[in-house]
Amino acid sequence: MKAYLKAGAVGLAMAAMMAGTAIAGSHGKGPYDEYAGTTLVVNFPAHPHYDAVMKILPEFTKQTGIEVEVDQLPYLKMRERQTLELAQEEGEYDLIAYVVFSKADYVYADQLENLAKHFMNPKLADPAYDSADLIDGYVYNIGFAGGDRGYLSGVTGSLFGLPYGSETSVLGYRKDIFEKHGLKVPETYDELLALACQIPQLEPGMGGLASRAASGHHASHAFLLHLNPLGGAIFDDNWEPVVNNAEGVAAAQALKTIVDCGPEGAVNFGFGEALGSFLNGDTAMFLDTTIVAGQVDNPDKSQVVGNVGWALHPMGTKRASQTGGFGIGIPANAENKDAAFLLMQWLTSKEGDKLVALAGGNPSRFSTHADAEVNAKFPHMATFGEALKYADPDWRPIIPVWGKINADLGTTLSKVLTEDLDIQEALDGVAERARTVMDEAGYYTWN
Repeated sequence: MKAYLKAGAVGLAMAAMMAGTAIAGSHGKGPYDEYAGTTLVVNFPAHPHYDAVMKILPEFTKQTGIEVEVDQLPYLKMRERQTLELAQEEGEYDLIAYVVFSKADYVYADQLENLAKHFMNPKLADPAYDSADLIDGYVYNIGFAGGDRGYLSGVTGSLFGLPYGSETSVLGYRKDIFEKHGLKVPETYDELLALACQIPQLEPGMGGLASRAASGHHASHAFLLHLNPLGGAIFDDNWEPVVNNAEGVAAAQALKTIVDCGPEGAVNFGFGEALGSFLNGDTAMFLDTTIVAGQVDNPDKSQVVGNVGWALHPMGTKRASQTGGFGIGIPANAENKDAAFLLMQWLTSKEGDKLVALAGGNPSRFSTHADAEVNAKFPHMATFGEALKYADPDWRPIIPVWGKINADLGTTLSKVLTEDLDIQEALDGVAERARTVMDEAGYYTWN
């Protein structure tokens, strides 16, 4: 028997605080009456955003009468569990959170509900939802399939999920170190790379910029952080690999420079180690996801509280930042689809988005990032909102075979970082193997 967390038992103090908040239809005859007493079973990751979600779910139950039980798992185990659960004729989950690169797999296997009929249903769709306020880069990255290139927006696309816990990349930097040495916050890649190697000279024992670099997903992620801003891509418009062109080489060289000038052991850093290095004060800069802001400001986890500033992802040949993180969707085999849609809609509404932001989560709306109350509590939110203007939904190709290509890219880049494998030779090999994978998958059938 699986142990669930009952959302109604979590965050009661917050629920009481928000007792005055109500939405249209939460009393009298309204959209929730038919579903009051329903219990939804949802699958969420053990993740800072979803820890914040647990604090606000009691308010949803209070407003709607719909109970929510949460099966909260580490995200890798969550994917394993979902792979088994979504393949059943009748599933146990009514709503799931999924990592962005799972979108293609789930949609291709017909395992996620198309949301169109729910947004068309006047009994379910809130007319005040304001979908235009959702961060479009997040929506296309996490929720769309069937449009341009099969995974982006476009007239042939459909919506299968909504961003919830999505992230972009920003630059964190030590204000005290920068002020001590009169350093300018880098606005370009040339400035960033120069500073990354200058700081260890100015502060012996301190790394310039903490980065992921460990073999596999982490090295690939770090490379992709630089590839897009430097004008590169994995494929051209005809699905021919171009990861080995001049821009790809420049991105790999940037990663190598950052790791070489990083803190001790940087070549083996995963996300946790890179973040830990920054939180412990061993590194002066951190370029990665917005989700870390809460930990940077948490005195129980951070030794740099009050000394961190935030800036946009530095500009290469263009301004661009990552899109990633989590979305939520309704399994095609869910039992309570309508009630699950009402929960999804409430969580991603303007009200729900602001509540989760104030609880320490990662908002998915432009208005939340600009909200005065949110910014008073979290001053970095305005900078994050500005960064979202450049969040690129095509930061990586979300196609069913990407996992295989990504794994090869990450292990090959690790050899560049640890064995001094020639960058051009390494990326040529990745491109050649990627083309074989794409050919076998049928991407050149129409060429």
